[in-house]
Amino acid sequence: MAESLVIIPTYNEKENIERILRKVFSLPDGFHVLVIDDGSPDGTGEIVKRVQLEFPEQLFLVERKGKLGLGTAYITGFKWGLARNYTFIFEMDADFSHNPEDLAKLYHAAKDDHADLVIGSRYIKGVNVVNWPMSRVLLSYFASAYVRFVTGMPVQDSTAGFICYRDTVLKTIDLERIHFVGYAFQIEMKFTAWKHKFNIKEVPVIFTDRSLGTSKMSGGIIREAVFGVLSLKLKSFFRKYPPAPQPL
Repeated sequence: MAESLVIIPTYNEKENIERILRKVFSLPDGFHVLVIDDGSPDGTGEIVKRVQLEFPEQLFLVERKGKLGLGTAYITGFKWGLARNYTFIFEMDADFSHNPEDLAKLYHAAKDDHADLVIGSRYIKGVNVVNWPMSRVLLSYFASAYVRFVTGMPVQDSTAGFICYRDTVLKTIDLERIHFVGYAFQIEMKFTAWKHKFNIKEVPVIFTDRSLGTSKMSGGIIREAVFGVLSLKLKSFFRKYPPAPQPL
């Protein structure tokens, strides 16, 4: 049984999904992949099923009916992975904005450096973003600065979606209390792990905007992040966060 599971949520990713799956399976660390497909009308799920015939022990698929949101897709994947005793559970996009070769950086930071949560960070060493317009770079960069200011959480890239969790983090966090679905989901997960005093490490990665397919960014997702941060901070005053379990 592999110890690492990469969760890839998809909606209309037919241009990218087979290429990224084959790239992950070519890596030396033996990653398994779980695709969570939200009923993609472009046939993304059918492509995954075809590739599954070639990698039946490494590739898994959960199909959902309709777009239910990024956050709920990852929560579904976390529960699936925990039920099958994976130790390291990753979040990664399907569109190659996250370089699959960087999975090794995240994995070894968790396994060898004993980090509980590892973030593939665009901003830990300058600004490492390719093919984004300056307006979006500034929006993302200052969004993370805003999160640090409001929450006090010492994370440079709080909206990052390229992440490795140890199973202990996901077992400790009450996943039923994670409510946001877009960028605020990523912030909420990191903030909750930080409040539980888990060891968070950022490793530098280069984020490259998608060249194929359509971005899922929307104004509603941005608004959720802005107001969600204030909500998180306020609610944290009335919530207890038991300390992270200590390693044996």
